[in-house]
Amino acid sequence: MTTAASDQDLGFTDSATPKFESPESVRTRLGEVQYLADDAISSVAYLADRLRKPILVEGPAGTGKTQLAKSIAEITGARLIRLQCYEGLDEGKALYEWNYRKQLLRIQAGQQGEGAPVTADSWHELEEDIFSEEFLLTRPLLEAIKSTDPVVLLIDEVDRVELETEALLLEILSEFQVSIPELGTVKATQIPLVFLTSNNTRELSEALKRRCLFLHIGYPEIERERAIIEARVPGISSELAEQVARLVGAIRTLELKKAPSVSETIDWARTLVLLGKTSIDAEAAKETLHILLKYQSDIERTRKDLLNVVG
Repeated sequence: MTTAASDQDLGFTDSATPKFESPESVRTRLGEVQYLADDAISSVAYLADRLRKPILVEGPAGTGKTQLAKSIAEITGARLIRLQCYEGLDEGKALYEWNYRKQLLRIQAGQQGEGAPVTADSWHELEEDIFSEEFLLTRPLLEAIKSTDPVVLLIDEVDRVELETEALLLEILSEFQVSIPELGTVKATQIPLVFLTSNNTRELSEALKRRCLFLHIGYPEIERERAIIEARVPGISSELAEQVARLVGAIRTLELKKAPSVSETIDWARTLVLLGKTSIDAEAAKETLHILLKYQSDIERTRKDLLNVVG
């Protein structure tokens, strides 16, 4: 069925000016909101804006993938729309669904108002009514497509969904449009900047990867992690930030069930500052390792293999 709503086949009318002048401007502006980007991050963000392509950001959990999308939204003044992926996510939660309760009430009201059996003509009119936008519940993907304001769309942890759900993304990421059988094709009037994050829990499809620019965010080098700590932990001394960065770097070389993430490093540094520590000794480190590491076996291994040299 095609209704007047199918006139939304608008084509792209997005004529927005580029958000960034250069990769260097990306890096500078991200730094203003305390996100310290390296050359790869700033370059890919710049190219995604210019090429109008999504970014697939892969890497270990807690390395700043989600925060990158949030920070880009902040510095560009765009609205952040987030789709948190999980196993079992379906079209109704990701894209759209019909408000069945409201549709049922409308059908009942129509029958009571007419006081006569429903004819083919009256049913056709009622069908057009209940399958209009008034009865449509938009979810994050459709909301991003329909928005007339600048949007950053964050599809977080896309590797958690099944292949069938991943396929829903292909039309959106290639054409920036959504096909709704009852309404027609809804095309974006402005192209959102899209970030897909993955923790590599499963291999993503080649079709999805082809539609994206690729960015890997791993654990930072010691100097960059020190700078991140200083930016995100008010009141920390340069000496303590350096010690934390170096010690965490060494801990990540151990055989652990889960290496400490950047976010956990920041939490550890904040803990040490709150405890009034200006440097790390063996006692302070051992007492606070549960902030940095989340498995008892990892804590015990770290205490045994590394912290005996901290003094």
